[in-house]
Amino acid sequence: MRNGGREEMGKEQSYQKAAKEILRLIGGKENVISAAHCATRLRLVLKDEKLADVEGLLNTELVKGQFATGGQFQIIIGSGTVDEVYKYFIQYADIKESSKNEVKQAADKKMNPLQQLVKMLADVFVPIIPALVASGLLMGLNNILTAEGLFATGKSLVDLYPGIADAASMINTFASAAYSFLPILVGFSATKMFGGNPYLGAVMGMIMVSGDLLNAYSYGSAITENTVPVWQIGALTIEKVGYQGTVLPVLAAAAILAFIEKKLHKVIPEYLDNLLTPALSVLVTAFLTFTVVGGVMRTAGDWITNGVLWLHDSLGAVGGFIFGFIYAPMTMTGMHHSLLPVDIQLMAAGGSFLFAIAACNNVAQGGATLAAVLCTKDKKMKSIAVSSGISALLGITEPAMFGVNLKMKYPFYAAMVGSAVGCAYVTLTNVLNISPGAAGIIGFVCIKSGGMLNYMIGIAISLIVGFVLTMGLSKMKRFSKA
Repeated sequence: MRNGGREEMGKEQSYQKAAKEILRLIGGKENVISAAHCATRLRLVLKDEKLADVEGLLNTELVKGQFATGGQFQIIIGSGTVDEVYKYFIQYADIKESSKNEVKQAADKKMNPLQQLVKMLADVFVPIIPALVASGLLMGLNNILTAEGLFATGKSLVDLYPGIADAASMINTFASAAYSFLPILVGFSATKMFGGNPYLGAVMGMIMVSGDLLNAYSYGSAITENTVPVWQIGALTIEKVGYQGTVLPVLAAAAILAFIEKKLHKVIPEYLDNLLTPALSVLVTAFLTFTVVGGVMRTAGDWITNGVLWLHDSLGAVGGFIFGFIYAPMTMTGMHHSLLPVDIQLMAAGGSFLFAIAACNNVAQGGATLAAVLCTKDKKMKSIAVSSGISALLGITEPAMFGVNLKMKYPFYAAMVGSAVGCAYVTLTNVLNISPGAAGIIGFVCIKSGGMLNYMIGIAISLIVGFVLTMGLSKMKRFSKA
């Protein structure tokens, strides 16, 4: 008991010491606006991030890494430990406990318009990713059952065992639902983010994919055949076309809906508010969507998607190389979130090439980090590199990037090159994913039938190049002291 008591006291003293040291190194309590924590990190909003001594923080006991993104100064401490350090931190900083949402709001105020746009996209799409992952995994299972040549030459598992055909068909139905009704998910999430009633946003999404409308995937052929259905309201002709698989139109609709709803809450008497506000909000938003906004945003979304596809298709492996090389810097700034709408729209249309690029980047970072274990003499860095390297191979790169590679510098450069080479290969072989997921070595389950092998080859290339190049750079005098 005595030894146990002393051990517990030692831990508490360690937490207290770390909290005091972190507070001092970030510029004192006068520099702290708000603080929260997640499973592994302190999430701080500072008045001036330049006052923080990053090098000192990284050398502090219990601190495993640091990075800044989205207006938040985040310090990686570790699961369980971060709770204890946070408890003493807010005590010493003399601030109240804040939720992650409150910290996000405080951070938003410090961001420029571009950063706010990127964050907005992330706030909308990140919450719906689990739903898309679930559907994607089911699609992957369906691919395994129906892909020809995977287990037998020229035949699928369904061909070999006809009794499972209905089971495969049922799984396919389950898998396609999230993408068929994507505007409902986006409508709910976006309207909530814009401050409106998310259930009205879901209703708006339902209207946009109603069975009474022409399916968006049939719109092209209907134009050719001059069979597009319309509403004729006086002199106004409105096309009865759905928005299946689209993203930007429902984003715009959600923003309009939230704006109208908030305005109506202010002007409609309280006794009529619950009756009139929802109905008028949906009616006006739906009318604007089908007459003006939807068509404009559909076109804009098509332009953006076609632009990304043009770069991919026109530049081929060279484009993949460039994309892979810059992906890590994009991740550092949060700009990779701006690709989410394009990624989701491409998946809904049959397959996206962005997942394989993200996976090559993540695995390259992991390979470089694991090589750093052999290159560095710093025991603390070795410990961080082992766990964060494995995490990166599974698709979570922040600890590896910010805790190891950027600090040592040359592993980060090596990872960028590794990512570029791997991305050139997966672009050349046209590897497509049918769902989001963990963009790492287990991500093959998200890949479209026929591309799984090339996906694994691509990430293997990224891992090997990142690892070998890190080892090579470590031998150079310029980096040997790192």
